[in-house]
Amino acid sequence: MSTHLYERSHVLHTRAKELMPGGVNSPVRSGKAVGAEPVTLAYGSGAWVTDVDGNQYVDYVLSWGPLVLGHAHEKVRMALHAAVDTGTSFGFPTEAENELAEFVIKAVPSMERVRFVSSGTEAVMSALRLARAASGREVILKCSGCYHGHTDSLLVSAGSGAASLGIPSSPGVGQAVASGTLVVPYNDADAVGAMFEAHPGRIAAMILEPVAGNMGLVPPQPGYLQKVRDLCTKHGVLLIFDEVMCGFRVALGGAQALYGVSPDLTCLGKVIGGGLPCAAYGGRADLMRQISPEGPVYQAGTLSGNPLAMAGGLATLRELFKPGVQEGLARNATHLAEGLAAEAARAGVPVAATSLGSMLGLFFTAGEGKQVVRWENDAARCRTDRYAVFWRSMRDHGVLLAPAQFESWFISTRHDEKEIQHTLRAARAAFAEAAKI
Repeated sequence: MSTHLYERSHVLHTRAKELMPGGVNSPVRSGKAVGAEPVTLAYGSGAWVTDVDGNQYVDYVLSWGPLVLGHAHEKVRMALHAAVDTGTSFGFPTEAENELAEFVIKAVPSMERVRFVSSGTEAVMSALRLARAASGREVILKCSGCYHGHTDSLLVSAGSGAASLGIPSSPGVGQAVASGTLVVPYNDADAVGAMFEAHPGRIAAMILEPVAGNMGLVPPQPGYLQKVRDLCTKHGVLLIFDEVMCGFRVALGGAQALYGVSPDLTCLGKVIGGGLPCAAYGGRADLMRQISPEGPVYQAGTLSGNPLAMAGGLATLRELFKPGVQEGLARNATHLAEGLAAEAARAGVPVAATSLGSMLGLFFTAGEGKQVVRWENDAARCRTDRYAVFWRSMRDHGVLLAPAQFESWFISTRHDEKEIQHTLRAARAAFAEAAKI
């Protein structure tokens, strides 16, 4: 596919750069990581999207995860039309808030009470405030490679050593804020234990993605989550699972249901709104009773529980609760991951391909033979140059992926054998191109 077929996308992006930083409203959309301008999308249907130049793609971005039913699902559209007809926002309670809360609590038993907010970042920020208040402690422990939104205290990177004080990873994040966050490697329970021992009585909470999705898809190693749970209990530290991405994706009840490990607090987003801006945090009733107006921990939001978001979330979860839906998603994701690994092997390109529920990961590993990515350092050694070539070729062959190596792929209930075979044909050509560098 020649570059002139992206002409209108180019024109629109050029104009956008005069209006918005980098021409986008979220950095990874820019395409800088793959050496390409973003395609500008016009509409989506099912597993497919169409750009402003009329090019069609099988979509594995799916709005970065929320669209587990695919684009413009009929039940979601009907629910949204009905909600729009009755009013777009009230700032007062609606019945739909009760209904969605009941679905969430049914799916995620550790969430005895839930509070809706508008974004995953807001959910995490609120959960951390609650954890500090409930524990009477100030310090937060996180894992390197796990992303929890752009909350100041979590935009940190590790210093020297396996377990270290956080340092700011973005201008505008003060040293004093960042120093209240400690950092350990993901999938290293020994480092967690060492940090607790080094800072007795100081750590309010440990927050992690139980299934990491923001360094690419990296599942927890066997026993890791339970060890972390046990360590948190032993040291009086609250455990927060950030399931904004993996919630309703790796299992109906999230990673905590899949692995049988219960956190004290959980953050949800993406799927919970069915493509609308919606997120939530919740957990044990005794903790959640400390949230205003029931308790002293203040958190509020004008658009929290917005009727459109509640409608989109309800329509989506009703479909996900139907028998066989999660199993079908997982089956197709496994089929695709295995097919990608086979095509990479055919081309002689080392990759690590994995799937979990309806999430996939594909790393262009640096060494020879089969490799496993277990934490951030493994991911950082991957061949981003090969991924960039692969991404551009996949785009040219009608498959849209996240424009960065360190992102997860997502499938929907509308990705079927037709879409998988289209993807694998495109991947054969794309791996052949990647093998040249």
